Amino acid sequence: MNNRKQKVIETAHQLFIEKGYNATSVQDILDGSGISKGTFYNYFPSKSELFIAIFRSLYKKINDEREAVLIGKELTDIEGFIEQLEIQMIFNKQSNMLILIEEVLVSNDEELKKFIKRIQLLSLRWTYGRFIDIFGESKKPYLLDLAAIFLGMMIQMNHYNQLAQSVGSAEKNIIRYCIDRIIQILNEISTNGVQILDPELIDTWLPNFRNHHHQCHNDLLQSILALKKATNKTFCGSNQREQALELIDFIQDELLQSTKPRRFLLDSTIQTLTSLYPAQAKETIDHFRANINACLGQLDNDI
Repeated sequence: MNNRKQKVIETAHQLFIEKGYNATSVQDILDGSGISKGTFYNYFPSKSELFIAIFRSLYKKINDEREAVLIGKELTDIEGFIEQLEIQMIFNKQSNMLILIEEVLVSNDEELKKFIKRIQLLSLRWTYGRFIDIFGESKKPYLLDLAAIFLGMMIQMNHYNQLAQSVGSAEKNIIRYCIDRIIQILNEISTNGVQILDPELIDTWLPNFRNHHHQCHNDLLQSILALKKATNKTFCGSNQREQALELIDFIQDELLQSTKPRRFLLDSTIQTLTSLYPAQAKETIDHFRANINACLGQLDNDI
């Protein structure tokens, strides 16, 4: 994404926070970002498309920060999950994500409402996947129910905590409180065999994201984090470092966000990426490439 387009996204986001989405006009965005109307519509077909671009940018930042938390940690580590959620809660407050979502959901823009509902399903899917990591496959029949309960609990507890302006209930305290309640509920319903939502529903609601539950994607994310760490050590702030990180991010997005990854682009990008690294990084690169091939192989079976 070029700098001017990113500036438009950042300017619009700030205006949406200050004035609200509906009260912010395209002209406000043009004035704030210093671009022409023609340039704006070259970047975004509509204001709603700009809103979607903002949320995609924010979602990617949250994802990157959540992934970084897991470096050196096991997926089963509940403390790592709590850290991930704390980062997300703080980020949501700083970016006013939940307030913007509420405004859009009561608007007449069906395209945006559909997009927001998809974001909410992605959040449910991510939580459900992390619950499987933490509580294990044996508890899987109950974990979609618990993911829905947990998200609702978190939203309401956070809302009323802010309303009370409580100083003593920081994000981590709320998260830990909700997690403890979920563990108690899980013990009860797994003993009684009570279930409302069939976990298979998540694949019906988000059919193109089934492959994200595969172990190969967890392996890929771990190898991405390892490669980024090696990149920071190898290039120490040079232009090559920025180029390498951009290529890694492109590969990650193509594999994890696209329903049909473009293999010819991936092959070309991997070749370019490999050419940047010295011989001593070969093992890390090879591991990264192996995980990409594993994900592509699994994708062949899923789509």
